Amino acid sequence: MSSMFGKARNGTERPPQSPITECNVAILGCRGAGKSALTVKFLTKRFISEYDPNLEDTYASEELVDQQPVLLKVMDTADQDGPVNCERYLRWASAFLVVYSIDDRRSFEGCRPYLDVLARHARGCQRQSPVLLLGNKLDMEQYRQVTKAEGTSLASTFGCLFYEVSACQDFTAVQHVFHEAVREVRREAERGLPLRPLFIAEERPCLPAVAARHGLASCTVNTLSTVNYKEIPSVAQAKLVTVKSSRAQSKRKAPTLTLLKGFKIF
Repeated sequence: MSSMFGKARNGTERPPQSPITECNVAILGCRGAGKSALTVKFLTKRFISEYDPNLEDTYASEELVDQQPVLLKVMDTADQDGPVNCERYLRWASAFLVVYSIDDRRSFEGCRPYLDVLARHARGCQRQSPVLLLGNKLDMEQYRQVTKAEGTSLASTFGCLFYEVSACQDFTAVQHVFHEAVREVRREAERGLPLRPLFIAEERPCLPAVAARHGLASCTVNTLSTVNYKEIPSVAQAKLVTVKSSRAQSKRKAPTLTLLKGFKIF
Protein backbone atom coordinates (compact mmCIF):
# COMPACT_ATOMS: atom_id res chain seq x y z
CA MET A 1 0.00 0.00 0.00
CA SER A 2 1.26 3.42 -0.86
CA SER A 3 0.33 6.85 0.44
CA MET A 4 1.15 10.40 -0.58
CA PHE A 5 1.34 13.04 2.12
CA GLY A 6 -0.31 15.97 0.33
CA LYS A 7 1.61 18.50 -1.75
CA ALA A 8 5.25 19.45 -1.72
CA ARG A 9 6.23 21.33 1.42
CA ASN A 10 6.64 25.08 1.54
CA GLY A 11 10.06 25.99 0.26
CA THR A 12 10.44 22.70 -1.59
CA GLU A 13 8.52 23.51 -4.77
CA ARG A 14 10.11 22.27 -7.93
CA PRO A 15 11.67 24.78 -10.30
CA PRO A 16 9.75 25.01 -13.62
CA GLN A 17 10.66 22.31 -16.13
CA SER A 18 13.03 20.70 -13.66
CA PRO A 19 13.16 16.89 -13.91
CA ILE A 20 12.44 15.01 -10.72
CA THR A 21 14.18 11.79 -9.76
CA GLU A 22 13.11 9.11 -7.31
CA CYS A 23 14.86 7.79 -4.22
CA ASN A 24 13.51 4.81 -2.27
CA VAL A 25 14.44 4.54 1.42
CA ALA A 26 13.57 1.51 3.54
CA ILE A 27 13.39 1.92 7.34
CA LEU A 28 14.56 -1.25 9.10
CA GLY A 29 14.86 -2.31 12.71
CA CYS A 30 13.25 -4.12 15.63
CA ARG A 31 9.74 -3.40 16.83
CA GLY A 32 9.60 -0.45 19.19
CA ALA A 33 12.69 1.29 17.79
CA GLY A 34 10.58 4.19 16.53
CA LYS A 35 10.62 3.57 12.77
CA SER A 36 7.05 4.78 12.22
CA ALA A 37 7.54 7.78 14.49
CA LEU A 38 10.58 8.82 12.46
CA THR A 39 8.71 8.36 9.18
CA VAL A 40 5.73 10.43 10.27
CA LYS A 41 7.96 13.10 11.82
CA PHE A 42 9.81 13.52 8.57
CA LEU A 43 6.67 13.60 6.43
CA THR A 44 4.39 15.71 8.63
CA LYS A 45 6.67 17.35 11.28
CA ARG A 46 4.40 15.78 13.89
CA PHE A 47 5.17 13.21 16.56
CA ILE A 48 2.76 10.34 17.16
CA SER A 49 3.71 7.82 19.84
CA GLU A 50 1.28 4.95 19.16
CA TYR A 51 1.35 2.83 16.01
CA ASP A 52 0.18 -0.56 14.85
CA PRO A 53 3.41 -2.63 14.92
CA ASN A 54 2.03 -4.95 12.23
CA LEU A 55 1.32 -2.20 9.71
CA GLU A 56 3.74 -1.73 6.83
CA ASP A 57 3.26 1.08 4.37
CA THR A 58 5.08 3.17 1.78
CA TYR A 59 4.81 6.95 1.64
CA ALA A 60 6.04 9.59 -0.78
CA SER A 61 7.04 13.22 -0.47
CA GLU A 62 8.50 15.70 -2.96
CA GLU A 63 11.68 17.16 -1.45
CA LEU A 64 14.28 19.67 -2.52
CA VAL A 65 17.73 18.43 -1.53
CA ASP A 66 20.63 20.76 -2.34
CA GLN A 67 18.37 22.66 -4.75
CA GLN A 68 17.60 19.48 -6.68
CA PRO A 69 14.06 18.01 -6.63
CA VAL A 70 13.54 14.41 -5.63
CA LEU A 71 10.50 12.22 -5.06
CA LEU A 72 11.45 10.52 -1.80
CA LYS A 73 9.59 7.26 -1.14
CA VAL A 74 9.80 5.81 2.36
CA MET A 75 8.93 2.20 3.23
CA ASP A 76 8.11 1.83 6.92
CA THR A 77 8.73 -1.89 7.33
CA ALA A 78 7.12 -4.14 9.92
CA ASP A 79 9.32 -7.23 10.24
CA GLN A 80 8.10 -9.51 12.99
CA ASP A 81 11.15 -11.72 13.42
CA GLY A 82 14.05 -9.77 12.02
CA PRO A 83 15.16 -9.75 8.37
CA VAL A 84 13.53 -13.04 7.38
CA ASN A 85 11.37 -12.07 4.40
CA CYS A 86 13.50 -9.15 3.27
CA GLU A 87 13.49 -9.53 -0.52
CA ARG A 88 10.63 -7.04 -0.84
CA TYR A 89 12.80 -4.12 0.30
CA LEU A 90 16.22 -5.38 -0.79
CA ARG A 91 15.12 -5.19 -4.43
CA TRP A 92 13.18 -1.96 -3.96
CA ALA A 93 15.29 0.38 -1.84
CA SER A 94 17.98 2.80 -2.99
CA ALA A 95 19.12 3.37 0.61
CA PHE A 96 18.48 1.87 4.04
CA LEU A 97 18.02 3.36 7.50
CA VAL A 98 18.65 0.81 10.24
CA VAL A 99 17.08 2.14 13.44
CA TYR A 100 17.46 1.29 17.12
CA SER A 101 16.42 2.98 20.35
CA ILE A 102 19.22 4.27 22.56
CA ASP A 103 17.25 3.22 25.67
CA ASP A 104 16.80 -0.37 24.47
CA ARG A 105 19.89 -2.54 24.09
CA ARG A 106 17.83 -5.33 22.58
CA SER A 107 16.89 -3.09 19.63
CA PHE A 108 20.56 -2.16 19.20
CA GLU A 109 21.63 -5.80 19.13
CA GLY A 110 18.84 -6.45 16.64
CA CYS A 111 20.50 -4.09 14.16
CA ARG A 112 23.41 -6.43 13.47
CA PRO A 113 21.32 -9.08 11.64
CA TYR A 114 19.96 -6.35 9.36
CA LEU A 115 23.43 -4.97 8.71
CA ASP A 116 24.70 -8.49 7.97
CA VAL A 117 21.91 -9.06 5.43
CA LEU A 118 22.56 -5.71 3.78
CA ALA A 119 26.30 -6.41 3.62
CA ARG A 120 25.70 -9.77 1.91
CA HIS A 121 23.23 -8.18 -0.46
CA ALA A 122 25.74 -5.45 -1.37
CA ARG A 123 28.39 -8.01 -2.31
CA GLY A 124 26.10 -9.34 -5.03
CA CYS A 125 25.19 -5.94 -6.50
CA GLN A 126 27.05 -3.84 -9.02
CA ARG A 127 25.80 -0.60 -7.46
CA GLN A 128 25.93 -0.17 -3.70
CA SER A 129 22.92 1.01 -1.70
CA PRO A 130 23.97 3.37 1.11
CA VAL A 131 23.22 2.28 4.68
CA LEU A 132 22.75 4.66 7.63
CA LEU A 133 22.66 3.48 11.25
CA LEU A 134 20.32 5.63 13.31
CA GLY A 135 20.03 5.81 17.10
CA ASN A 136 16.53 7.07 17.92
CA LYS A 137 14.90 8.49 21.09
CA LEU A 138 17.70 10.86 21.98
CA ASP A 139 15.19 12.54 24.27
CA MET A 140 15.49 9.46 26.53
CA GLU A 141 19.13 10.28 27.33
CA GLN A 142 18.63 9.67 31.05
CA TYR A 143 17.60 6.07 30.30
CA ARG A 144 20.33 5.42 27.74
CA GLN A 145 21.50 1.82 27.47
CA VAL A 146 23.56 2.17 24.30
CA THR A 147 26.43 4.64 24.25
CA LYS A 148 27.18 6.81 21.26
CA ALA A 149 30.60 5.16 21.04
CA GLU A 150 28.93 1.76 20.61
CA GLY A 151 26.78 3.09 17.80
CA THR A 152 29.78 4.67 16.12
CA SER A 153 31.76 1.44 16.43
CA LEU A 154 29.01 -0.70 14.90
CA ALA A 155 28.58 1.75 12.02
CA SER A 156 32.34 1.75 11.43
CA THR A 157 32.37 -2.06 11.34
CA PHE A 158 29.89 -2.10 8.47
CA GLY A 159 31.13 1.07 6.79
CA CYS A 160 27.93 3.06 7.16
CA LEU A 161 27.05 6.53 8.41
CA PHE A 162 25.84 7.02 11.99
CA TYR A 163 23.44 9.51 13.54
CA GLU A 164 21.48 9.98 16.75
CA VAL A 165 18.15 11.81 16.64
CA SER A 166 14.85 12.20 18.47
CA ALA A 167 11.61 11.68 16.56
CA CYS A 168 9.89 13.31 19.52
CA GLN A 169 11.76 16.60 19.46
CA ASP A 170 13.93 17.71 16.56
CA PHE A 171 12.46 17.78 13.06
CA THR A 172 15.56 19.39 11.53
CA ALA A 173 17.83 16.53 12.60
CA VAL A 174 15.37 13.92 11.32
CA GLN A 175 15.03 15.72 8.01
CA HIS A 176 18.83 15.94 7.72
CA VAL A 177 19.15 12.15 8.02
CA PHE A 178 16.66 11.49 5.22
CA HIS A 179 18.22 14.15 3.01
CA GLU A 180 21.67 12.70 3.71
CA ALA A 181 20.39 9.34 2.47
CA VAL A 182 19.40 11.05 -0.79
CA ARG A 183 22.84 12.65 -1.05
CA GLU A 184 24.53 9.29 -0.54
CA VAL A 185 22.39 7.74 -3.28
CA ARG A 186 23.37 10.56 -5.62
CA ARG A 187 27.06 10.15 -4.80
CA GLU A 188 26.84 6.43 -5.44
CA ALA A 189 25.09 7.05 -8.76
CA GLU A 190 27.83 9.49 -9.79
CA ARG A 191 30.52 6.96 -8.91
CA GLY A 192 28.76 4.41 -11.08
CA LEU A 193 28.66 6.60 -14.19
CA PRO A 194 31.12 5.67 -16.96
CA LEU A 195 33.95 8.15 -17.21
CA ARG A 196 34.19 10.06 -20.49
CA PRO A 197 37.74 11.04 -21.48
CA LEU A 198 38.30 14.75 -21.87
CA PHE A 199 40.27 16.14 -24.77
CA ILE A 200 41.94 19.41 -25.71
CA ALA A 201 43.06 20.64 -29.10
CA GLU A 202 46.68 21.55 -29.65
CA GLU A 203 48.32 23.21 -32.62
CA ARG A 204 51.04 21.41 -34.54
CA PRO A 205 53.42 23.40 -36.76
CA CYS A 206 52.44 23.07 -40.37
CA LEU A 207 54.90 21.60 -42.86
CA PRO A 208 57.27 24.12 -44.53
CA ALA A 209 56.16 23.04 -48.01
CA VAL A 210 52.51 23.65 -47.21
CA ALA A 211 53.29 27.06 -45.74
CA ALA A 212 55.38 28.06 -48.75
CA ARG A 213 52.70 26.94 -51.21
CA HIS A 214 50.20 29.23 -49.54
CA GLY A 215 52.65 32.09 -49.17
CA LEU A 216 52.70 31.88 -45.41
CA ALA A 217 55.74 32.79 -43.36
CA SER A 218 54.64 31.35 -40.06
CA CYS A 219 54.43 27.66 -39.38
CA THR A 220 51.89 28.05 -36.62
CA VAL A 221 48.96 29.47 -38.60
CA ASN A 222 45.61 28.37 -37.16
CA THR A 223 43.90 27.72 -40.48
CA LEU A 224 46.53 25.26 -41.67
CA SER A 225 47.54 23.63 -38.42
CA THR A 226 46.77 20.00 -37.77
CA VAL A 227 44.62 19.40 -34.68
CA ASN A 228 46.01 16.81 -32.34
CA TYR A 229 43.80 15.43 -29.52
CA LYS A 230 45.32 14.30 -26.26
CA GLU A 231 43.61 12.78 -23.26
CA ILE A 232 43.66 14.84 -20.09
CA PRO A 233 45.31 13.08 -17.13
CA SER A 234 43.47 12.35 -13.93
CA VAL A 235 42.22 15.54 -12.28
CA ALA A 236 43.29 14.20 -8.90
CA GLN A 237 46.91 14.10 -10.09
CA ALA A 238 46.91 17.27 -12.16
CA LYS A 239 47.59 20.92 -11.42
CA LEU A 240 46.28 23.87 -13.36
CA VAL A 241 49.06 25.76 -15.11
CA THR A 242 49.08 28.56 -17.64
CA VAL A 243 50.87 27.99 -20.93
CA LYS A 244 51.46 30.75 -23.51
CA SER A 245 51.39 30.04 -27.22
CA SER A 246 54.39 30.38 -29.53
CA ARG A 247 53.05 33.71 -30.76
CA ALA A 248 53.87 35.35 -27.45
CA GLN A 249 56.81 37.11 -29.15
CA SER A 250 54.54 38.97 -31.54
CA LYS A 251 53.38 42.50 -30.94
CA ARG A 252 49.82 41.34 -30.47
CA LYS A 253 48.69 40.25 -27.06
CA ALA A 254 49.45 36.57 -26.76
CA PRO A 255 46.46 34.28 -26.13
CA THR A 256 46.55 32.25 -22.93
CA LEU A 257 45.51 28.60 -22.60
CA THR A 258 44.62 26.96 -19.30
CA LEU A 259 45.74 23.34 -19.40
CA LEU A 260 46.38 20.53 -17.01
CA LYS A 261 49.92 19.73 -15.96
CA GLY A 262 51.35 16.69 -17.65
CA PHE A 263 51.15 17.86 -21.28
CA LYS A 264 53.79 18.30 -23.84
CA ILE A 265 53.14 21.48 -25.83
CA PHE A 266 54.18 21.34 -29.50
